[in-house]
Amino acid sequence: MVSNVPQRILLINDEPQLQGRLEEYCAQFRGGPWILTCTTDAAKGLSLLQSGRFLVCLLDFQLDGGKGEELLRTAGGNDCPTPVIFLLNDAHEEAIEAAMEAGAMDYLVKEDITVRMVEHAIRYARKLGDTMSRLRLLATHDALTGLYNRREFERIIAEECLRSTRFGHTFSLVLADIDHFKKVNDTHGHQIGDLVLKHVASLLGGQTRQVDRVCRFGGEEIAIIMVETPRKDAVDVTERLFALLAETPCLVPDKDLTLPVTLSAGVVALPDDASSVEGLVAAADEALYKAKHAGRNRVVTGSGQGKHKFVR
Repeated sequence: MVSNVPQRILLINDEPQLQGRLEEYCAQFRGGPWILTCTTDAAKGLSLLQSGRFLVCLLDFQLDGGKGEELLRTAGGNDCPTPVIFLLNDAHEEAIEAAMEAGAMDYLVKEDITVRMVEHAIRYARKLGDTMSRLRLLATHDALTGLYNRREFERIIAEECLRSTRFGHTFSLVLADIDHFKKVNDTHGHQIGDLVLKHVASLLGGQTRQVDRVCRFGGEEIAIIMVETPRKDAVDVTERLFALLAETPCLVPDKDLTLPVTLSAGVVALPDDASSVEGLVAAADEALYKAKHAGRNRVVTGSGQGKHKFVR
């Protein structure tokens, strides 16, 4: 932990004596200053717990008649943005098991705590929380581009398909492929190919709405799930992205390279082009295939209608 940077600890507990004791401990922790924020209110505690502003939360397991466990589950359990250490009245096996199953990183028995024990638990919980956050990110995101990975794409699009069917919302799928990507790899090497991929991913990810999902579909293919977006609007957005990409080549300063990058894309919508996830992906793949074979650097919709080709 970095010295002189305030380390913020959240305490959710309704015992004034314990609060005072922990405040004294915080003053003795190394690498401070340490700031202890206390609340006795479960609703306020939940809001603070979910804010992500704190290094760690010390949460009373018996809070308000035993609602500490429920509070952590409501905050997300293992996915809670703040690592939690439960404060237990005793070390009964059932309480410890319930605390860990609720998503706690560690536990402390109130009567037994010492300043070094609390400090060690806080540092351990923070380190474990950081590790779990990285693992969660790796489970849902592509390591190279930072986009959602194929597995997360499949989860998101299945969810959107259900929403579309239930509420009658239209959503669109854009399946794009980097033109002549193999040639880039063969000519300049895979490291440059990776730079091109990251360049495209950064541009697409930075120029789409927060509610849309940009995913690495596989290889040099990128999928964009545009929620509550008709196909015509999705085509307009895709063409705008193509135009922006045409103005933004991939620069490789240490090799003095400027690489123009173009995409081909298939744009389809549910329910216009399919009635299922499998059908929608197949329709997007077919439209992309047509865009490739029509000369690349273009958008083709599910109906097979060609769109404007951007020429440098």
